[in-house]
Amino acid sequence: MTLPATATSLRAGGVVAAALVCAAAPAFFVLELPWLGWLLLAVGVAAAWVAERSGNSRRTDAAEAGAVPEDGRRRTPSLTRDLSLIAVGMLIVSVIPLAAELDNLAMLRFTLALGGAVAVPYLISRFVYRDRAISFPWRTGRRWGRLQWGWLVAVLVLGWLILPYYFISSGVYQNWPVVDTPDLIARLFVGVGAVGIWDELFFICTVFALLRRHFPDALANVLQSIVFVSFLWELGYREWGPLLTIPFALLQGFIFLRTHSLAYVVTVHLLFDAVVFAVLVHAHNPGLLPVFLV
Repeated sequence: MTLPATATSLRAGGVVAAALVCAAAPAFFVLELPWLGWLLLAVGVAAAWVAERSGNSRRTDAAEAGAVPEDGRRRTPSLTRDLSLIAVGMLIVSVIPLAAELDNLAMLRFTLALGGAVAVPYLISRFVYRDRAISFPWRTGRRWGRLQWGWLVAVLVLGWLILPYYFISSGVYQNWPVVDTPDLIARLFVGVGAVGIWDELFFICTVFALLRRHFPDALANVLQSIVFVSFLWELGYREWGPLLTIPFALLQGFIFLRTHSLAYVVTVHLLFDAVVFAVLVHAHNPGLLPVFLV
């Protein structure tokens, strides 16, 4: 069915608005220009409001064209509200430096900021907007198939083959602190795992889920990957890291679309991060874990 003019113009304006909001991520986390990130978020949310206002002014014409059910009871998700939730999450994350540190204050700072970036948008959606736009579908009631189990094995094998070469040959392992005591190794293990879980809660269950309410899955996935990869860049995945993190972010979105299982995407991420943890320990302590080729 051909979209009525209202829907077409809203979609075009909406894409621009969402792109502006997502572009704030590289401003915050790659360029490290907070003022530019704030500007992009403000302009993006404002552009969404303008697009929706323009669309609402022609709601009657759209209904006559068949774009709205006759009973009129279906509630169209608000792009302005959903982009504002993404903006709030990014603003909270942006208030702390994302350089990997393992002291008590740094771990508390990460816990509060990253936890708030997930909790605050969820609470606003649930209790202020009352639209339940964000959810965390841990269990789906379906068993993992052979393909899913096979991919878990493949993640370990690919990580074992690729990650040591990336971290050591590029020198990016130095973006993480030296871990040469049992206490520091334990802190690194907890930190890497906790951030990995948070990645899926925010980038997939929050950013991706909100964008999917307005755009085709492929476009929403590309937009969420911009935010995902930008965060990982400041965290330490630099040099040619985006060649790894961009496919990973897109794959995580695709896997979530196929499985609808937070448990599965978290499992994939934690297996990947288990290899990251081992490589970082190996890089800082050559010979301690003689299981890698580099």
